[in-house]
Amino acid sequence: MSDFFKDKVVAITGGSEGIGKALVDALIPLGAKIATCGRNQDKLYNLQVQYSNHLLHTIVADVSRYDDCKNFINSTIETYGGIDILINNAGISMRALLKDAEVDVIKKVMDINFFGTVYCTKLALNSIIERKGTIVGVSSIAGYRGLPGRSGYSASKFAINGWLEAVRTELLDTGVNVMWVCPGFTRSNIRHAALNSKGHAQEESPLNERDLMSSQDCANHIIKAIEKRKRTLVLSFSGKQTVFMNRFFPSLTDKLVKKFFYKNGELVK
Repeated sequence: MSDFFKDKVVAITGGSEGIGKALVDALIPLGAKIATCGRNQDKLYNLQVQYSNHLLHTIVADVSRYDDCKNFINSTIETYGGIDILINNAGISMRALLKDAEVDVIKKVMDINFFGTVYCTKLALNSIIERKGTIVGVSSIAGYRGLPGRSGYSASKFAINGWLEAVRTELLDTGVNVMWVCPGFTRSNIRHAALNSKGHAQEESPLNERDLMSSQDCANHIIKAIEKRKRTLVLSFSGKQTVFMNRFFPSLTDKLVKKFFYKNGELVK
């Protein structure tokens, strides 16, 4: 087994559940020093209990708030002396048509997904440059192809992809690797926590969760991509197919995407 992650400091936002928790579970046995944050104190406490004999730093933080991000990044650097790898994983989705959605819902999604990534990356940047480390953005296929009912989510992921591409170019000569990861639909809490038109958690998944990639499989792909210092990672065959089709056959993809998400004129997924 590779010792790439041994003693590396890995800061993961949103590590108390879903892909973030799967990353914590996979990286601790590899010898990484983990720092993570989340909004739920109880879930973070359970994580601390689970890994009481390991190097794990946790802090309650809402990444849409700059001061919370500052507390997370600064406390991580104080605890471990620096940051080698930052994984901007914290995110929230939405499921509402634009005609029904309140503008505040789109703003909240942008604040968490995009600005949370901006805040944490900016705050950790000097340390990552010093260590010639890695910056990861957990994006989505929705960052390559806008999805109906998820306009704010798509916008936030397009923004992440473009922003990280710009940052990657700025850092080309520094030894820092910047990567964005685009999972397809993954078994996690993100659909249950997705915001409806009024900004409340929908508390249900419109998809058959059994057919989706597990958070653990997704985390393992991300870890391998970090080690290989990849530029981008698009997961799942359908994800790669969607990106390809949208690039070369955009009008046809419009129709195919609509057919996938709608039934009898109603948004069903």
